Amino acid sequence: MDFEPDYRNIVDAASNKRPPRLPLYEHQISPLIMEKILNKPLMSFEDLQTCDKSDLRQFFNDVCRFYKEMTYDTVSFEFPVVEILPGHGAIMGGRPGPIQNRNDFDAYPWDELSEVFWQKAQRWFDILSKYMPAGMKAIGGVGYGVFEVSEDLVGFEYLGYMQADDPQLFAQIYRKIGDLMVGIWTRLLQQYSECFCVCRVGDDLGFKTGTLLAPETITAHIIPQYRRIISLVHKAGKPFLLHSCGNIFAVMEQIIDAGIDAKHSNEDVIAPFDEWLTRYGSKIGLFGGIDVDVLCQSSPEEVYEQVLTKGLLYRDTARGFALGSGNSIPDYVPIEGYLAMVRAAQQLRLQEQNR
Repeated sequence: MDFEPDYRNIVDAASNKRPPRLPLYEHQISPLIMEKILNKPLMSFEDLQTCDKSDLRQFFNDVCRFYKEMTYDTVSFEFPVVEILPGHGAIMGGRPGPIQNRNDFDAYPWDELSEVFWQKAQRWFDILSKYMPAGMKAIGGVGYGVFEVSEDLVGFEYLGYMQADDPQLFAQIYRKIGDLMVGIWTRLLQQYSECFCVCRVGDDLGFKTGTLLAPETITAHIIPQYRRIISLVHKAGKPFLLHSCGNIFAVMEQIIDAGIDAKHSNEDVIAPFDEWLTRYGSKIGLFGGIDVDVLCQSSPEEVYEQVLTKGLLYRDTARGFALGSGNSIPDYVPIEGYLAMVRAAQQLRLQEQNR
């Protein structure tokens, strides 16, 4: 297709306005999927940490080319904050994190973390901002959210022990995480405001039947830190998108009240996308709509027809809507299913032009 990206479509959708052209959106796309479609290898995240600038430039050139060729208006990119946390890894489960008690908390190098983040991340943001295709901007920013950072620092199971044994420490950890995130986001918005059109936090708060922490715990300790970040983003004149998996209906109204402009992630087994539109479509933009299981289990022809039908419905009934998977495109999604979704979105655009 003769496609010219226009990031303003995503800005409109994130602002709960109907964009002139239906935008495509993904939270993440596996580099393995990109490699197969581009027909060339991409460097791993680990290798990118130590590669020279020319290799990093080539990486971002390839990634941006992929998003443009797939007819996205934006490039999804964020640098993961957990990568700079000393002793990190507990978020993967199976072990405690580096902070288990007051002594661990007091000894942790909190004041150094923001600078360490920028020592690692700055050249990534520098190069991305220089090599963005015309008409495109990035959506993302700082990878991982307040809750996920707490999982990495303490460990999911151990957060429960800490909340029971030392509720004051439990509360202090979330305030410290908020301080860290505010510091990093402040600098990002000062230096790279022109690179990002929508700012995003990914923070999986739920599972199939409910929230991972009690709703009142999320409301008391996590959402106030969201509010701080969202305030910074809004002061910079940008909409804020929350990506959160799971059944988080119990805290959605409080999250909306904190100021989010749009929400991504949905699973049909929890609730069909129509229900998200019914409950929240008048308040916020809603991204996604196509369950990952559909992309994995259906034939390309079935995916294409489902996306045409659902995409047309969502486009006609939602104000702020961007079409994509309900979660992301991991490496186990068949390329044929992913490409069928993209082709269907392109067909919807053509149909709309010809109305």
